Amino acid sequence: MATADERSISAAAKRLGASPSAVSQQLTNLEGAVGATLLQRNARPVRLTPAGEILKRRAQVILNEAAQARAELAMSDLSVLTRFRLGMVEDFEADVTPQLLTHMAGELKGCQFLLETGASHYLYDLLDSRSLDVIVAAELGVGDDWVEVHPLLREGFVVAAPRGVIDRGRDVLRQLKRMPLVQYTQRHYIGRLLNAHLARQNLTLPHRFELDSYHAILALVGQGAGWTIMTPLGLMRAQRFADQIDVFELPFEPLSRTISLTARKEILQDMPARVAATLRPILQERIVAPAIKEYPFLRDVLTVL
Repeated sequence: MATADERSISAAAKRLGASPSAVSQQLTNLEGAVGATLLQRNARPVRLTPAGEILKRRAQVILNEAAQARAELAMSDLSVLTRFRLGMVEDFEADVTPQLLTHMAGELKGCQFLLETGASHYLYDLLDSRSLDVIVAAELGVGDDWVEVHPLLREGFVVAAPRGVIDRGRDVLRQLKRMPLVQYTQRHYIGRLLNAHLARQNLTLPHRFELDSYHAILALVGQGAGWTIMTPLGLMRAQRFADQIDVFELPFEPLSRTISLTARKEILQDMPARVAATLRPILQERIVAPAIKEYPFLRDVLTVL
């Protein structure tokens, strides 16, 4: 199933924590056991044969039942849970994730924790393919009926501009329009969200840079290359540039996003809710309080839910 999902033996091996040769041998053993060729291994990417498609469909049912059985057994006594696969949005990797894992490790003594960090859309794909048990990511605005969602944090977008360039007492938007926008890449959901919001405001802003790194964006802003629209989480991740920028509320209609804990329905019983309850005070202490201390106006746009 890992090879079918990843379309690559080496990528499947990385996901499973095994060597490519071990995965290849297991696939050979499986093909021998079922008496059919399952993969076209010479293709790039690897493709399923018709027999492989049949087995993949049936295997998914088997894996779903196995996951349900493990969950029911584990939830009857959390101390016997042996593996927990967690996906965390990149914004939390340094300040929040270690504290959460330390707390969970203290409760689940015999459990192995597997962590995947990445963009929200990437984590949703891994949850959908059952490669992760729980993810903490931005809500993507899709009403999926196969997940349970526990809202954690709501944050409003803000403006970051080069230090001292914008006069707060004058029309902020007019001043910003004279500089290029350093834009977050539209390959990611957050970039598309921002672009759609600007379109709703009938704002066409010139931009020369489209990047996928908070640090790179704020480095350019700090050097005077332009201004940007960013979340408070992005600002706190790139604190090294704080003395080079000024931060303002959006000078047009506000925009916010929600960070939530998401899990597949009816698999982990009450565990997602318990993890969410553990996360909220961590977010308040490690993210919200320091951000409001640095930028007091964020009190109105950054809230633990």
